[in-house]
Amino acid sequence: MFNKKNLLHTFILVITFFVVFGTGFFVGKNSKVCRTCMPESVDFSLFWDAYDKLHENFIEPDKINEKNIIYGAISGMTKSLGDPYTDFFDPEQAKMFKQDLAGSFEGIGIEVGIKKERITVIAPLKGTPGDRAGLKSGDQIIAINGQNTYNMSIEEAVNIIRGKKGTKVTLTIFREDWKDVKDIEIIRGTIKVDAVKWNLKNDDVAHIQIRQFDQSLSPDFKKIAFEILKSPAKKIILDLRDNPGGYLEVSQDVAGWFLKNGQVVAIQDFGKDRDQKEYKVSGNEAFVDYPIVVMINNGSASASEILAGSLRDNRKINLIGEKSFGKGSVQEAVSLRDGKSFLKITKSKWLVPSGSSISEVGLSPDVKIEMTSEDFESGKDPQLEKALEIIKNLK
Repeated sequence: MFNKKNLLHTFILVITFFVVFGTGFFVGKNSKVCRTCMPESVDFSLFWDAYDKLHENFIEPDKINEKNIIYGAISGMTKSLGDPYTDFFDPEQAKMFKQDLAGSFEGIGIEVGIKKERITVIAPLKGTPGDRAGLKSGDQIIAINGQNTYNMSIEEAVNIIRGKKGTKVTLTIFREDWKDVKDIEIIRGTIKVDAVKWNLKNDDVAHIQIRQFDQSLSPDFKKIAFEILKSPAKKIILDLRDNPGGYLEVSQDVAGWFLKNGQVVAIQDFGKDRDQKEYKVSGNEAFVDYPIVVMINNGSASASEILAGSLRDNRKINLIGEKSFGKGSVQEAVSLRDGKSFLKITKSKWLVPSGSSISEVGLSPDVKIEMTSEDFESGKDPQLEKALEIIKNLK
């Protein structure tokens, strides 16, 4: 999740969404890098020695690209930190990243993160090529077009998977209830994400599905909120399943419909001996008195976990479904001197209002209901059925 300056990791990074790979660090041999923080013991002559040796000895000198060397150096520097969410975006990747956040892009329509050191599907976006191909939250991507993903960064994976509409990509997938891996061939398409939609259930229950906390959600949610207020709905099921996250400010804005002004949505933890920062609600409180339940699964990440956690901690609202993904670090987008590329640097972690961290832990549901392969194939939704059963008795 991110707050316009801060890109929240948990953000999980859409596989069709988020572009990556690395590059660049040095501008010239005579440039001093990080003058204020570089220890005197660091000897950059080793880098320049390697740079010179490549130019002197590489068999195909015409293939040496100075810009790619610079980009590669930055990429290697970010990877050396061992944090999968600290990355470098070159100008082209930065451009695609901004398109992703606008809610329209080309790819297969899945969000990815890293879990147990493996590229993992956080959530397939409904109606996209990845969803139609049968990909599910928790699927491990073992290889992409035959290339093993072990130790591959999210950005590298996204860069390979993403591509033009009509082209093909093959993912080698492992799922917990499978005995072996399977190759799934997917034709890329144009992805347009509808951030939110709702329908009326059982005459008086508004079922609100939020797909992601992108730039369009705040005005779109306001529109459907007024529709709900004018409808017969007296209760709400807030469905955050397979929601990979997005902007902190957007989840904070949505929380303002459900919480009282001044209540804490999230706490930003900057680490040892540094003051924490609280993010509080400021909204119209229109749904404060509505009975609500929240639905989550292992595709709920980042901003969706923050919203779910804030409703649970502030209003004792029940979470129904499966354990969430556990994306709780914050990235800051830091522009580089070319004005086109940037670094995404992990800066802090998110805590829910109770003070607990969601990083690598996630949120545990109050009522655990799993979706089986048979449920998906038959179109059944036992999680929604349970939510309707529970909210029926709430007043």
